[in-house]
Amino acid sequence: MKSMLSDKELVLAFRNGDNSAMDILINRYHRKVFGYIKHLVRNHEIAQDLCQETFVKAINSLKSDGYYETGYFSAWLMRIAHNLIIDNYRKTTKLPTVPNEIGEINLFNNAKYSDETIETHLAKSQISKDLKDLINRLPEEQKTTVLMRLNLDMSFKEIAELQNISINTALGRMRYAVLNLRKMIEEKNLTMTLQ
Repeated sequence: MKSMLSDKELVLAFRNGDNSAMDILINRYHRKVFGYIKHLVRNHEIAQDLCQETFVKAINSLKSDGYYETGYFSAWLMRIAHNLIIDNYRKTTKLPTVPNEIGEINLFNNAKYSDETIETHLAKSQISKDLKDLINRLPEEQKTTVLMRLNLDMSFKEIAELQNISINTALGRMRYAVLNLRKMIEEKNLTMTLQ
């Protein structure tokens, strides 16, 4: 029975033109991929879209020989999902919106919006921009760990599982990222706090 085949055998069958092999892989991993995405984005509709996009990217990659058997198919699939989550996060944080369920906000009587001066806002914006630039200069493994930890609020256990590394390695990457960030801040003589 085809459903008893390994992931590797199903990938090979799909590459050889057997589309039902991909159906089996999708059925095998849909729940895991969707659950992972929904856990991080906390929105059912966005999770559905990203899950579908994950499988579309996987199919396209398999068709164009963009997949190389270097480990587990499921880990590769989860990396695709993770990258799509990060891309989605970057897109949504650039354009701040107010969800419909919050309702109307009284901007004139809200201290969050009225107490901040233009100078404070500009300073916070500059700090945020400087920090993003510094994070982008980190080695790829450290940068990914920082983004997963800070932007996606992932635990070090989740980071380790996703990257197929030990928790100690994930902690080490974060530690070195912080040290590198401090060094870059000192070298550039940046101020990362508001006066």
